[in-house]
Amino acid sequence: MNLIIDVGNTLVKLAVFQDGVLFEKVIIQHDEFLNSVEQVLNKYPIISKGIISSVSKLNSKDIKVVKSEIDLLVLNPETKQPYKNLYKTPETLGVDRIALVSASVKQFSETNVLIIDAGTCITYDFINAKNEYLGGAISPGIRLRYRSLNNLTSNLPLLETKQPESLIGNRTDSAIHSGVVFGVLKEIDGVINEYKEKYSDLTVILTGGDTNFLSKQLKNGIFANSNFLLEGLNFILEYNT
Repeated sequence: MNLIIDVGNTLVKLAVFQDGVLFEKVIIQHDEFLNSVEQVLNKYPIISKGIISSVSKLNSKDIKVVKSEIDLLVLNPETKQPYKNLYKTPETLGVDRIALVSASVKQFSETNVLIIDAGTCITYDFINAKNEYLGGAISPGIRLRYRSLNNLTSNLPLLETKQPESLIGNRTDSAIHSGVVFGVLKEIDGVINEYKEKYSDLTVILTGGDTNFLSKQLKNGIFANSNFLLEGLNFILEYNT
């Protein structure tokens, strides 16, 4: 069994895999990290190895504790990857993006794939049918847009994510919902259309925390998989061992 640890900007995900199958997933706060890892290891004592991917600050002492329990791979840009990385600055490529591209290699080999991760940020990553990773784009995610409107203005309120009632907002709150949500949807559909003009056989994956909220509202056909990053991390672990 493998322990997969994804430390995001907002939350931490712990997952248990066996033979490529996801057994269990736990979503926790950062301050619950060690206790939750211990609980998972106690529940699955046959876990012998794991991988950790972090885009946030994680206490090095916590990593040492986990390393004392299992054989732990700490993912970084120098970790062996199952594709040709043509990113101009590979040392700056986020480990979350490395995991997502790796998942696409395992599940959609020899295919032009656009992976869209809708979380704190929205990332776009493209790998072609030659197994070459070319790069992509990064933009603010839904919650980041709501917070920016509140933080960088004097009078706009901080709202919870909500499906807009209509395109035309007739109150401040409905105008914000329309601007944020429809803005994100139009951006994603627009990016997909641009890629499809260059790659007619494009496969599109949508993942991340806002997958369920966005997937049914997009006009383009996509594969929605909220566990895609975890599956990619598990593949990298197996690929390196």
